[in-house]
Amino acid sequence: MKVLVTGGSGFLGTHVREYFNADDFSRKSGRDVLNLQDAQIVQDYDVVIHLAAELDKSPENSESIFLTNVEGTINLLRSMRENSVFIFASTKDVYGRFADNYAEVPETCPIVYSGQAPLEWSKFVAEKYCEYYAYQNDFRSCIFRLSTIYARNSEGNTPNFVTHYADAINFGETLRLPANGTPRRDLLHVKDFAKACEAFADSALRHGTYNLGGGARNALSLRELVKKLEEVSGLQAVIDEENPLPAPVPMNYVSDLLLITQELDWKPEIGLEEGLKTLFF
Repeated sequence: MKVLVTGGSGFLGTHVREYFNADDFSRKSGRDVLNLQDAQIVQDYDVVIHLAAELDKSPENSESIFLTNVEGTINLLRSMRENSVFIFASTKDVYGRFADNYAEVPETCPIVYSGQAPLEWSKFVAEKYCEYYAYQNDFRSCIFRLSTIYARNSEGNTPNFVTHYADAINFGETLRLPANGTPRRDLLHVKDFAKACEAFADSALRHGTYNLGGGARNALSLRELVKKLEEVSGLQAVIDEENPLPAPVPMNYVSDLLLITQELDWKPEIGLEEGLKTLFF
C-alpha cells in the first residue's frame, strides 16, 4: 500500500507519515496543494491522507483560508485515481455551539452556521467536495471529524493545547486555562488516529463520515488534564489562576464513537496515562 500524507511535515503529519512509512506532500517537501501540477502526484498513490491546511481562524484572512482549504483540496480530489482512498481530516468544530447539546456528539449533530471560524467552515465546505468527487470519479473517501489528537512535538511545528500544556510543565512555564479549566475534551493519541486511517483503507467501505476522538473513556476537563500530566511526569504545573482564557465554543466536546466502532471495528487502544507519558519520555 503506497501512502501519501499531505502536510506530512506538520505536527500530526510527521507522526502519521512515520507510521505508514509514507511520502510527504507539503511546502517543506517542495509541494503545494494550490499548484495543479504538484497535485497530480496523488495519481501515483493507493491512499492519500489529507492533513494539509491553513489553520488560521482569523476572519480577516478568510480568503486565503478558503483558498487553501477548499481549492487546495479540490485540486487533489480531481486527480485521485479510480478505487484509490482519500482520507480527509476535518474537525469537530464544524458543529459549532450545537455540540454542547450532547454528552457525546454523534455525526447527526446539526451543522448550521453559528459563528464558526473560516477554518472550521472551510473544512465543512471541503467535506462536500470530497463526497462529490468520490462519487463522480469512483474513488473511496473517508471524512474524519477530529476531536483533540495529541502527539509529541516535532521540530518547526506548533503543537495543539495538550502538547503545549506538557511542554509548559516540562519547562516550568506558566499556563492559562480557558474558563478556569472547566471545559471537557476527549483526547486521542496520534497512533490511534493513524490506525483509524488504516482501518478505513483496509475496509470494504466506499465512503464514510465519522467523529473521531478518544471517546468517553478518554475524556476529562482541562483542569483534570493538567493534573494527569503532572502525575505522569512527576512535575508541577504553574497555572495563572488570575487570568483565565475565555470559554471556548463548544464548552464541552466528547466524541460518540458508536458509528466508527460499528463500521470500521475501530476503538482507541492507547489510554490516557500511557499516551500522555509519551509527551515527556
